[in-house]
Amino acid sequence: MNFRDHNLFFVGAKPVSDQLSKSEREALKAIYRQTRDGVEAHTGVLAEALGLSAGSVTATVKRLADRHLVTHRPYHGASLTHDGLTMAVTLIRRHRIVERFLSDMLGYAWNEADALAPTFEHDLPDAVVERLFVALNRPDTCPHGFPIPAVGQAELPELPLLYDLEPGDAAEVAVPGSTDPDVIRFLQELGVVPSARVVVREKHPFDGPLVVRVGDHDRTLGERVARAVHVRHIEPAQSDATRSASAQSDSAQSGTAIQDSNTNSNTTEHINPEGD
Repeated sequence: MNFRDHNLFFVGAKPVSDQLSKSEREALKAIYRQTRDGVEAHTGVLAEALGLSAGSVTATVKRLADRHLVTHRPYHGASLTHDGLTMAVTLIRRHRIVERFLSDMLGYAWNEADALAPTFEHDLPDAVVERLFVALNRPDTCPHGFPIPAVGQAELPELPLLYDLEPGDAAEVAVPGSTDPDVIRFLQELGVVPSARVVVREKHPFDGPLVVRVGDHDRTLGERVARAVHVRHIEPAQSDATRSASAQSDSAQSGTAIQDSNTNSNTTEHINPEGD
């Protein structure tokens, strides 16, 4: 493959490399995550997320403010400027591509890739990151199941929670890397893993459990666990196409399988897994 054919040496309006330190980049990503609901990111919260002292975070935020990437209000918090928002999404794109490389090419588990990526992702030139993206066949998502943003994209789509779905809804799973390890193990036992396809069968009232179809099994998840999982909703047309493909596959095997498939398709949508 000739990577020079893919115009990889001009990535966005500004190259990320050589502009920001590792701590500044990690702070930008943390501020982005903390301000998605419209509130400012407080120094104490950022310090806990980054594993740094409040003083170190304050100094980093001030440097970002000097670069016009962050608006900082002492004793209140920090928010991203438009340039800061674009830069943060660019850094998240880099992180998710490196995660994908660690998972797909080196065989690391998705949660291991999330922890390893920051140890070297900031040392890679932009052009190398984009070559990795091409070598990986331009994946749509990171190993967690979250979308890899396009070059220059200034915002990431907000993925709903699994518990927000209603009976009949179909979706693909995304699990944040910050999820409690015990919850991750439980989800893995159920098959509710990144990029897995689920269909909601039942949703019990009064914050009751959720029953989802995963592969050939119905799985029950409590409200707390279901709220730890994000999903990418599958549109009805996409679900219909999946059912059609499944029916055609069954038809090639036996007439009995066709009858079973048609019966099942009238009652549920078939399924098929994945943070920053």
